[in-house]
Amino acid sequence: MSKVNKGASDGPVLIDLEQSIPAATPSEVAPVPEARPQAMQIIAQIAAKPPSRLARWFWSLLGALLVFMLSVAAWDFVMGMLARNPVLGGIASILAGLFVLVLLILAIREWRGFTRLKRLDHLQRSAKIAQNRGDLDGAKRVTDQVLALYEGRDDVQWGRRNFNERKADVFDADGLLGLAEAELMTPLDGAAIKEIEAAARSVAATTALVPLALADVVVALTVNLRMIRRIAEIYGGRSGWLGNWRLTRSVLTHLVATGAVSVGDDLIHSVAGGGVLSKISRRFGEGIINGALTARVGGAALEVCRPLPFVATPRPSVTMLVQKALTGLFSRS
Repeated sequence: MSKVNKGASDGPVLIDLEQSIPAATPSEVAPVPEARPQAMQIIAQIAAKPPSRLARWFWSLLGALLVFMLSVAAWDFVMGMLARNPVLGGIASILAGLFVLVLLILAIREWRGFTRLKRLDHLQRSAKIAQNRGDLDGAKRVTDQVLALYEGRDDVQWGRRNFNERKADVFDADGLLGLAEAELMTPLDGAAIKEIEAAARSVAATTALVPLALADVVVALTVNLRMIRRIAEIYGGRSGWLGNWRLTRSVLTHLVATGAVSVGDDLIHSVAGGGVLSKISRRFGEGIINGALTARVGGAALEVCRPLPFVATPRPSVTMLVQKALTGLFSRS
């Protein structure tokens, strides 16, 4: 059906009413693209991928060559300056000596960081061996080393005192390790869980609210590195930059090997409001998933850095960490 308006000077105007485009119904609208944990998957896969032997040789030789070239250039510069002007040459010598001293201090710091991390790993392996074998003497050695590790720390003084008062009444390895875990690890576990929750909230909020390209990847990497370093410091494994990167690789390698970075819709629905918001906004869904994966990374870092295995204390579940970290952040209330 059509209606024609004829005029002497304007000409005919045709409005086709039968071929007008019908309005789309909600059922015909394309769904919001499914949220995918791109940021955290990229970080985990890059950090956990082991370098090839050829790549290790390449970077080692390149580093050695650069250090050698810089050393020779600095030596020639200082010697040439001394030959031209003794005063300026002396100043250059002092500056070069101070620079070498700072490098030595940094190297010692990194070595001490590696030593602390190895100490935590040694304590955890020794505790597991003592527990599996039921070795009471081995459990006593491990608990004594843990007490020495936390000597002088105010956050475990109350637990140290209670453990020393009650350890004489325990006559089996599981009981002694469980007592040490309950008295010494409980306050440290609480502090580590708070770090995990704060990191998960930060990553989730940034992914959901910042639309810049690769911003979620950069923020997730920065926040996760800081979270892992803080968890290591809480358990007595403060490390330098190289030690923290090695610890991060160990954590992410464990996650990739166990398939923990593969998160589905069940993890989204475990958070209040997450299932609804993920269907409305892809960015909000990705924020929830990236926050959940950050909580998984934090849980793995907690297990890696903890000097005692979970014996009497239940292991923190990822669902609990995600719910405490993200519930309310994206909820309708």
